[in-house]
Amino acid sequence: MSVHKQPVRTRFAPSPTGFIHLGNIRSALYPWAFAKAQGGIFILRIEDTDLERSNQASVDVILEGMAWLGMHPDEGPFYQMQRMDRYKHVLAELQATGQVYPCYMSIEELDVLREKQMAAKEKPRYDGTWRPEPGKALPSIPVGVKPVLRFKNPLEGVVVWEDKVKGRIEISNQELDDLVIARPDGTPTYNFCVVVDDIDMAITHVIRGDDHVNNTPRQINIFKALGKDVPVYAHLPTVLNEQGEKMSKRNGAKPVTQYRDEGYLPDAMVNYLARLGWSHGDDEIFSRQQFLDWFDLDHLGRSAAQFDDAKLRWVNAQHLKASNDESLASWVKDILKQRGIASDERLPAICGLFKDRCDTLCVLADWVSVFYGDVTPKADEKALHVTEAIRPALALLVEKLTACAWDKVSIASAIKEVLTIQTLKMPQLAMPVRVLVMGTAQTPSLDAVLALCEKQKVLERLKNA
Repeated sequence: MSVHKQPVRTRFAPSPTGFIHLGNIRSALYPWAFAKAQGGIFILRIEDTDLERSNQASVDVILEGMAWLGMHPDEGPFYQMQRMDRYKHVLAELQATGQVYPCYMSIEELDVLREKQMAAKEKPRYDGTWRPEPGKALPSIPVGVKPVLRFKNPLEGVVVWEDKVKGRIEISNQELDDLVIARPDGTPTYNFCVVVDDIDMAITHVIRGDDHVNNTPRQINIFKALGKDVPVYAHLPTVLNEQGEKMSKRNGAKPVTQYRDEGYLPDAMVNYLARLGWSHGDDEIFSRQQFLDWFDLDHLGRSAAQFDDAKLRWVNAQHLKASNDESLASWVKDILKQRGIASDERLPAICGLFKDRCDTLCVLADWVSVFYGDVTPKADEKALHVTEAIRPALALLVEKLTACAWDKVSIASAIKEVLTIQTLKMPQLAMPVRVLVMGTAQTPSLDAVLALCEKQKVLERLKNA
């Protein structure tokens, strides 16, 4: 049965050797989206065979980041270290069929060989000293040396695949030496484990970063040696940081969970990351569902995408504006709780009033917190707007507001009365009232803001002018 007729099965297979950043998570987004778009299965696999560098904290950030973004795996997480017996079983199968052989060449001998090849301007590679061939006499096995196991790569022909991003790629087998697939202690190596995992998990499409292109011909040859179908490959261009360097921890990339803590919406992050290497016409802002309805592998970009913090904030602001007030309130409530602020039933309406002015949930929470805490007007704004000339109007407003019903229409009527009696224009009264009640002269419509404040607090703040 052809791999293309099977249900789509994709995977994200990070190494937990550092926190997961936006470049990494973009490599998870596309296989997740493709599986969802095709009604397939998305698998999470943790490639933790690098024991010195792998750590649980990195695994936790991977799981937390994906959960926050709503990219839930259908299967997994699977951990390679828990599959060692399976890898060793497949290694034994390949050894039994003569496709793997022990190599006793020491690291020192390999270094000498490489130096000679480089001096002769040749590509450094293993020379096949221990590769068994008909009629070939192998060297004597050195005493006390544990061998590595090497894969017998074909000597002739080419490895060809139609990459869904890069197009047709051909690599001559003469370019590939015999890959080490097990270390002297018997631990299998990365390229071998990946193939066994992809076979066992029935992966149909491998969508990953283009730093893996050089591994692909080696992996394809191992698939063929095991008599298995080769998956479809799509190698994604690198994500660059704002300085044009490859995004990495060393180059200042942040853990994906930090964006959650800074008040970004998961759907906005999905939207932004989707556009870092894929497009649907000129659409810049779209929902998660639209993304999944539209996503395919044919519109993946071929060139590196550059991260842009200002663009991300803009995308987040568009999603904030489009979010319903109840869902925003649930996010903001959590932020307020972390700040030790208790909210009430006014929260959704407050979020709705201020969301157009905010580019993150944290900025929205800053506005909201004014309704639940104390306010200290900025000294310069107070000096500018709360003048002796305006105090009679403020006193009259306190009188009118004390007597009126506490709703937007009644408050608007009270303000209008004061403006008429005092022959003032709206900004002359609104600016000082905003400064005293909200701590700043820039807010949405004054009647709407006051209606959401507690009446007693408004009157106190105006009296204390």
